[in-house]
Amino acid sequence: MQHAIKKLYHSITEAAKIIGEEQHVLRYWEREFSQLRPQKNRAGNRVYTRRDLAVLRVIKRLLRDERYTVAGAKEYLKQQGLPEDVENIIEDVVPVETMQAERPTKTMGQDVVVELRAIASDLRMRLATS
Repeated sequence: MQHAIKKLYHSITEAAKIIGEEQHVLRYWEREFSQLRPQKNRAGNRVYTRRDLAVLRVIKRLLRDERYTVAGAKEYLKQQGLPEDVENIIEDVVPVETMQAERPTKTMGQDVVVELRAIASDLRMRLATS
């Protein structure tokens, strides 16, 4: 019988696997939805809490299952707000593979490169508009 320790924080890679979306989608949703504000650690990496994962589930349900547009989902959340029991939306059981330490692989390195390029692009865009 294996008991997994519940993690308090998840990386963007783990959050993307749990939610079933790509990392760039989570970063986009973070920019679009004020309800989603994951903290960042000292290294500047996003860390998702249980509540953040629940908010991601709500956003995914609105966009993917109920077929809202981003603007429509934003308006819905503005009018209705998040469910009071939003933290209970995320299942207690997180897939075991996300709970175990991941071994560095070539694809993880590629994910880092993609994320760094996205950050660099965002910084260039911010510099150009200021």
